[in-house]
Amino acid sequence: MGSGAERNMKFAVVGAGAWGTTLASILAPKGETWLWAREDEVVDAIKDRRTNSLFLDGFELPPELRVTGDLGTALDGAEVVIVAVPSQHVRSTMIAARAAVMPRATIVSAAKGIEVATRSRMSQVLGEVLRDGDVSAIGILSGPNLAREVMAGHPSATCVAFAEPEPAYAVQSALMSGALRVYTSDDVVGCEIGGAAKNVIAIAAGVADGLGYGLNTKAALVTRGLAELTRLGVALGGRPMTFLGLAGNGDLVATCTSPLSRNRRVGEALARGGTLGAVTGGDGPVAEGVETAPALLAMAREVGVELPIVAAVVAVLRGDVGPRDVVARLMERSPRAELDGLDGLGQQGCGPWKR
Repeated sequence: MGSGAERNMKFAVVGAGAWGTTLASILAPKGETWLWAREDEVVDAIKDRRTNSLFLDGFELPPELRVTGDLGTALDGAEVVIVAVPSQHVRSTMIAARAAVMPRATIVSAAKGIEVATRSRMSQVLGEVLRDGDVSAIGILSGPNLAREVMAGHPSATCVAFAEPEPAYAVQSALMSGALRVYTSDDVVGCEIGGAAKNVIAIAAGVADGLGYGLNTKAALVTRGLAELTRLGVALGGRPMTFLGLAGNGDLVATCTSPLSRNRRVGEALARGGTLGAVTGGDGPVAEGVETAPALLAMAREVGVELPIVAAVVAVLRGDVGPRDVVARLMERSPRAELDGLDGLGQQGCGPWKR
């Protein structure tokens, strides 16, 4: 899909949070782009003042960007649909949207989480709702993408994953911009697990920050967190090299270190004595890791994978143990070799198509 084709296409972004608004802003100069917002105040703010003051305050949005609170209007004729609502609302939102989605539209999930009720990845949810269970045409967008930095024009990169190359290349072309470089992958499972699991590890990183620990602690958490999400991702069908890329290590580093990371801030607040209800309440941005953590742990147990950091986060979120005590538990675990459970993963290849 070249630049001429893009200008004749219609794009729809479902969800006007910070990331959805950013993606719509990238697409708007390239073709007719509609952003669907659940909140009336977001629709009004974008129409009247060209800003999303609730989720992305301080940025002027492109004049070409159109916004609506009606799913039918946003999706009518859209050839590329990006779903950017919180993961626990993807199913209900897209059930409501199903009748308006074109049968041959390219569907991309920009949500990073696991559906708690079913332990399904977002591509699986979208496949069930929109494609009668067929996930082959459902793609994933995942990477170290803090929305405010992309909107500010900071050079960034992301990964779009599809089972087939054509839709991956099309979405890559549509989203490439001066501030966002887009790479392709065919490892949908790996990219999804990386994007979901890093939010949980980021909560642990926030706990470490809140307790006043330094870079040794942060580096250990990021490294061992990467080992955990790799073990789980490979057990579920992903490829190990994916987790060294943008959707794995890249996203993990950004989310564990940035003050803009909602999940990191949750962990930091809990470590400083805040309650989970107080930390996550209100109508602001969602910290996906809070609900993903127990679902991820359950998935790991089903496939026989050990995730000690994720388990520690779940214990803190449930109030079973305090932040400082859970650190002691992690440090007192039985000694082992660094690559336990990871040996041989690098022999599994890198996928069938390249560019």
